[in-house]
Amino acid sequence: MSVAKDVLRVWQGLSTRERRLLRCFANGSPDAGLRCHCKIVLSLVRGIKPAAICRGLGSESQVYRVAARFVAEGPAGLADRRQDNGAGKVNDHFVERLLAVLAGSPRDYGYRRPTWTQELLVRVLDAETGIRVSITTMSRLLKRCGVRRGRPKPIVACPWKKARRTRRLNEIRRLVTRRRRDELVLYVDEVDIHLNPKIGPDYMLPGVQRTVLTPGKNQKRYLAGALHARNGQLTWVESDRKNSDLFLKLVERLLQDHPRVRRIYLILDNYKIHDSQRVRLALAKYGDRVQRVFLPPYCPDDNRIERVWKDLHDNVTRNHCCETMHELMREVRVYLRRRHRRMRHEYARRRAA
Repeated sequence: MSVAKDVLRVWQGLSTRERRLLRCFANGSPDAGLRCHCKIVLSLVRGIKPAAICRGLGSESQVYRVAARFVAEGPAGLADRRQDNGAGKVNDHFVERLLAVLAGSPRDYGYRRPTWTQELLVRVLDAETGIRVSITTMSRLLKRCGVRRGRPKPIVACPWKKARRTRRLNEIRRLVTRRRRDELVLYVDEVDIHLNPKIGPDYMLPGVQRTVLTPGKNQKRYLAGALHARNGQLTWVESDRKNSDLFLKLVERLLQDHPRVRRIYLILDNYKIHDSQRVRLALAKYGDRVQRVFLPPYCPDDNRIERVWKDLHDNVTRNHCCETMHELMREVRVYLRRRHRRMRHEYARRRAA
């Protein structure tokens, strides 16, 4: 007698209540294993062959195994037998130690390797807690804890003392939140646009690596931008060179766009073109109308315009396929103009609300 006939025979011997319960488990059980087992049984009852069932519900051997347990034990044989194994190895203490270990480096535990692997985590947690789990369990646990495998961010430590750095950042935050109506606060920075595309991650089909055609000989253009601290709108200028003239060109553009503003505060990093002798002499004619406020060294996260440049790279220059700088800059302008319109509409909607 075939497997399907054996399953159908047992199914016909079940009560109406048992059949209804199996259908409910197949459609809405929180236990994925039980849900899969019930679907296999119902498929066999409908006359579907095991080879066809395994395409969506596991391997063919699993179909036969579930059918054999159903024939031998009835509906009770569909439950996961691991429920009787007792409490699992992984407890709250194990999870806490895992997160503490991940906060450090393998070098902290006597290994020369600088990055973590699942095998190494299993080994270290075994020594730390006396509990050894499988690689599969470790993989599931990392996913459950929201741990991801990503690219680290390189940073440079600020040479200032912590108190001085905190004091300066607090001054800038107060400047942004407590400015007068006739004052303007802007985050200022420059960005390089390379004709050679920035290579970044992208989705690819299995077994296929995406290629990015590069022009070979690189070309550069530079943008200087000023991000409005209140409404997020961006003002920018372009140049072939990244020098003091680029920064002064941006200042003149800001003065033209905001003729009624009594004072403009520019939050800057410590790049040399922001404090050169040429810049000092050029800004002197404006008196105190243009004020430069310098961030502590190596604090890019505190300059909000850096996020705008990141979005620009992600949406335009990352893996781009433009053949000429003219074509690339056209895409850059289109993106920035669209962003400008979007931020203007969002700010108007917030004010209306």
